Amino acid sequence: MSKGNTFETDFLALIFNATPIDPGAGAGLAQDNADPATSLYVSLHTGDPGEAGDQSTSETAYTGYARVAVARTAGGWTVSSPAGVGTVNPVANIDFGECSALPGVAITHFGVGTGASGAGYLIYSGTVTPNITMAVGVIPRLKTTSTITED
Repeated sequence: MSKGNTFETDFLALIFNATPIDPGAGAGLAQDNADPATSLYVSLHTGDPGEAGDQSTSETAYTGYARVAVARTAGGWTVSSPAGVGTVNPVANIDFGECSALPGVAITHFGVGTGASGAGYLIYSGTVTPNITMAVGVIPRLKTTSTITED
């Protein structure tokens, strides 16, 4: 089972741009948008956090690391549907803190969630390709070509 392509794109716009949707006007599916989150937090992981994980699952812990807040607006995320597939990309590169010590292992995954720190509600996760080899002086970056898809 899959969602309709229009709803996929609308759903991504709801999550990443806080654009209200009402796919079932009069059918009890309207959302309560009274106090929406204004940012989403991008995390880096040394392993797949998996569908059962949260933002702290396999999260990197190098010295200098912190999650990065990205505005939940069209200024933070680009939502589109090329070839009928709902996609979202960051508007700008997402740069994390520079590794100043204890680099640990390679960064293999990223997450997008609601927590500035701690467990955080993990909304999406994906593979970082190529993996980021950590060393002192490295500034991990997710580029604007990093893509999340709904289909």
